[in-house]
Amino acid sequence: MTGCSTTPPVQTTTTDRAQLPKPTVEAFYYDEIQAMLLLYQQHEAWQGTPYRLGGVSRSGIDCSAFVQITFRELFSVDLPRTTDQQLRVGQPINRAQLQSGDLVFFRNGRHVGIYVEDHKFLHASTLAG
Repeated sequence: MTGCSTTPPVQTTTTDRAQLPKPTVEAFYYDEIQAMLLLYQQHEAWQGTPYRLGGVSRSGIDCSAFVQITFRELFSVDLPRTTDQQLRVGQPINRAQLQSGDLVFFRNGRHVGIYVEDHKFLHASTLAG
């Protein structure tokens, strides 16, 4: 688990994904400062957790499970389990519109993280744990 300080590109959907049914998640609104503080606490709690594809616990976790667990624990929001399913939830936005708690997708939509602030985001890192 790591916090990064680069801004990942915001992923747009492809034609293949556009043909799949879009999962539904109720929109939620959270105070941005409170969301940011909760996300930093989540970083502290999960820092050092090793990356494991398909992992869903502190003994090993992948990026989409970390996002799913974080949203459930911090915001009481149930997101889909996989990165591909999470990519189809919500609306694409420009980088300038990013707010604490927004999902960020990169590596051609194969990796997901959670935006915190100032070009920083949380994700399950294959390199840093």
